[in-house]
Amino acid sequence: MSESIGPTARHSTPAVNAAAGRPLLELRDLDTDIALRRGTVHALDGVSLEVAPGQTLGVVGESGSGKTMTALSIMGLLPPGGRVTGGQILFEGRDLRSLPPDEVRRIRGVRMGMVFQDPLTSLNPTIRIGAQVAEPLRVHKRVGRAEARDRAIETLRRVGMPRPERIVDNYPHELSGGMRQRVAIAMALVCSPSLLIADEPTTALDVTTQRQILELIDDLREEFGMAVILVTHDLGVIAGRADRVAVMYAGRVVETAATEQLFHAPRHRYTEALMRALPESAIRESGGHDRLISIPGLPPDLSGPLTGCRFAPRCSYVSDECRTTDPSLVPGAHQHACLHPVPTPTVAVSGPVPAQVEPAAESVTAAPPERAERPVLSVRNLVKNYPVHGRGLLRRTAGQVSAVADVSFEVRPGETFGLVGESGCGKSTVGRLSVGLEQASAGQIVLDGTDLTDLTGRERRRMHRQVQLMFQDSYAAMNPRMRVDAILAEPLEIQKVGDSAARQARITTLLDQVGLPRRALERYPHEFSGGQLQRIGLARSLALRPRLIVGDEPVSALDVSIQAQVLNLMRDLQRELGLAYIFISHDLSVVDYMADRIGVMYLGKLVEIGPARDVVRAARHPYTQALVDAVPSITPDRAATRDGTTIRGELPSALDPPTGCRFRTRCPHAADICTTEPPLVGGLHQVACHLPLRPEPTSTPTPVQAFG
Repeated sequence: MSESIGPTARHSTPAVNAAAGRPLLELRDLDTDIALRRGTVHALDGVSLEVAPGQTLGVVGESGSGKTMTALSIMGLLPPGGRVTGGQILFEGRDLRSLPPDEVRRIRGVRMGMVFQDPLTSLNPTIRIGAQVAEPLRVHKRVGRAEARDRAIETLRRVGMPRPERIVDNYPHELSGGMRQRVAIAMALVCSPSLLIADEPTTALDVTTQRQILELIDDLREEFGMAVILVTHDLGVIAGRADRVAVMYAGRVVETAATEQLFHAPRHRYTEALMRALPESAIRESGGHDRLISIPGLPPDLSGPLTGCRFAPRCSYVSDECRTTDPSLVPGAHQHACLHPVPTPTVAVSGPVPAQVEPAAESVTAAPPERAERPVLSVRNLVKNYPVHGRGLLRRTAGQVSAVADVSFEVRPGETFGLVGESGCGKSTVGRLSVGLEQASAGQIVLDGTDLTDLTGRERRRMHRQVQLMFQDSYAAMNPRMRVDAILAEPLEIQKVGDSAARQARITTLLDQVGLPRRALERYPHEFSGGQLQRIGLARSLALRPRLIVGDEPVSALDVSIQAQVLNLMRDLQRELGLAYIFISHDLSVVDYMADRIGVMYLGKLVEIGPARDVVRAARHPYTQALVDAVPSITPDRAATRDGTTIRGELPSALDPPTGCRFRTRCPHAADICTTEPPLVGGLHQVACHLPLRPEPTSTPTPVQAFG
């Protein structure tokens, strides 16, 4: 496993290649156990990895595969009951397991840094930012308070933090998600480590902030010659940033190779299944018309004995030999542990993988014909402002947050309308307004012919039969003290639908529709996996037989294989029941797969709306193009490029949005005319931009002008 990075690797430099023969970090047959009351979980079983100075190693796999446990084992941050039981952790040639604890603590505090998945939970909410960034310097290097503060400010400036002199005196809750992640990176880098471990550093971030953070890690690695271990379940992130990739499953490395080689020609059937489960793969192969390839079942229970290949129960190519023989990694440049590997391509890879050719604006897939049915939902000139109160006894109104500003769209029966944008753009607020959970400041929300803004509270609750909300975090949306049968029965009881027998029959029907067994009714929410919880959340939203479901980031927290199952289920139910969806997400690849039409929001405004294929492949607004360019791709050369529109800076405050075009302060094409507000104009493909990137395709028929 000591192969050096080849000359075609994206990040290779002569210095890196020269050092590649001596790994900075090497794991040899690492075993880690977690002792629980019910037994012992064998979290890692014979894991061997290495990373050289200046190199990025990507570690990918589903939840429970062992990738985070590998990072925690290296850092000595295992949960209670966890311990490394075998193998070696060689750092700069020394085995950390054989060194005295005090020396290991100094090495891990100074020479290694780690960025955690959720910066809000890893930062102390009661301590100012500057003190938290400076803490490693004061603890490990005995630096004085004033010098530590200066170095904290300088480190925050190096990671791209705006106004670091002021930020050091803020608390974590006063920062955005992207800014908190920059703080977490600054804490990991302040002692100038030679190894940075980033554990899902962008999972909860929108695509533009994600791109900024990943580019920041790349830049810092190149500047300081650090080694980086990038842990993620997002294959696109790995394709664009790593030199080598290790795929983990059930506590083991099942495949490892150079990034280009692995994504061009995966060998293990698990790796192949992960790639085929991505919406990007379905869109590339069938234009998004086929079902996603989902991986059935769940990873094995690691607390008991395992026989044969660990992936065998979920593999489509399983044989009797797979059930009895435990395959080991085949040695070589491209290692895999599979008895029936994916055949290698007949043509050897001699250079970058050819990019997928995008169609020009004139040849974009024609939009589907407009449906003649009356819209299920018509949103007209919607406005939502939140008052901001000053301090003091009287708490007078000091201003207002412009969350939604003059937004208009409609959703027809059987249609999926995608709503995308950065965090803070107002898309979730539109979703809550659409289901009547909040009262609009102005405008109309016409649901099945009835204007929700004119209804009283009781009348609005009755309209909930027609529209339901599917939450991003189903567990947080459920009462943990209620069993599933009570959770599903609750909306029926509130709306006084049927008697007890009819409700029970409806509940069992719902379980059948979402693919859960009847015994699930007797269990509590904490007893289910994330994908199962989303199925329960979908079942609850279907209980009253609504015509419209608003899905607010319904799959953003799921692994790619579980995401595929939920998306397939939502599409199946849409065809079976004639449902309409508003699908809210910051992941354009998912929205591209699911949606018929897409609306793009920025700082409360709808800046582009049109057929999904047109919006994604022939974006007219610079902001939309930036979102498209920021989407990670599993085609390595497309993923690696930094060309295209890049959004710089933080989202302006909705308390005082820019005049004219709200995007002009971050737009690379802004001109004097952008100080006046552009109208949303066009036919099927509308844009609110004085200087659109391209004209509307002449082949697109012009419908009746949208509302507004």
